[in-house]
Amino acid sequence: MTLSLKQRLAQPGLIAAPGVYDMISARIADAMGFDALYMTGYGTVASHLGLPDAGLASYADMVARVGQIARGTRTPLIADGDTGYGGLLNVDFTVRGYEAAGAQGIQLEDQEYPKKCGHTPDRRVIPLEDAARKIRVAAQARGSKDFLIVARTDARTALGLDEALRRAEAFAEAGADILFIESPESEEELARIGRAFDLPLLANMVEGGRTPVLSRAELETLGFKIAIYPAAGFLAASAALDSVYGAIRQEGSTRGWPGALYPFEDFTRLMGFERIWEFEKQHQDAR
Repeated sequence: MTLSLKQRLAQPGLIAAPGVYDMISARIADAMGFDALYMTGYGTVASHLGLPDAGLASYADMVARVGQIARGTRTPLIADGDTGYGGLLNVDFTVRGYEAAGAQGIQLEDQEYPKKCGHTPDRRVIPLEDAARKIRVAAQARGSKDFLIVARTDARTALGLDEALRRAEAFAEAGADILFIESPESEEELARIGRAFDLPLLANMVEGGRTPVLSRAELETLGFKIAIYPAAGFLAASAALDSVYGAIRQEGSTRGWPGALYPFEDFTRLMGFERIWEFEKQHQDAR
């Protein structure tokens, strides 16, 4: 039986959540038995729209992806909700929409709109009081307390760690279930965050980003409960595509390409063709 995100949080051990951004990545991850999946905004905007994660995707773009991934998987899904796509009414609408779409948690951040990816420069945050009010509205908007609010602050990069910690404390008081301080820049900063709060803490492990990528044991020791890996999937997939497409461009063939390919038969089953085959057997006399 799959535990809900809230149930899993009550158990010991780190939750390692891979970033998913389309139905291929989601189904591969779902079959592996993770405790949670993380719908990455960066990867979803890139794969769906071919655009940078800079506030260009709308609520309608993103909630449709939430519903698609949640319906197509069994693993609890945490979904990136950016800034809530506007003011307080937008936050209320976004939380209700993500919950109805099947996510078990939503990540909301305190950047100015339009937002930017958390590991890129020149991010600016809204006033603390406004940010806390958004989290309060989000906590009130959900239909069930099993739907969890992940409150993220991007204050570390522009305003320093002290301000980021102050904001996380305000978010906890406003009703957040999970705290997410984006872009700490050293293991020492991660340790300080881990000592500061009683609520579950989320660490964002971005390969090539501002934060050092640590092991499961190191993150647990520092006091973190969730580690998300939003970029690992699309970076790995992009490297593989670049390699195999390069071989096709250069050689006109994949014959002799040294990389690994997911077996075609396995992929066919991953996409659900077995049900199609069974359906056709049952109804072949009706043709």
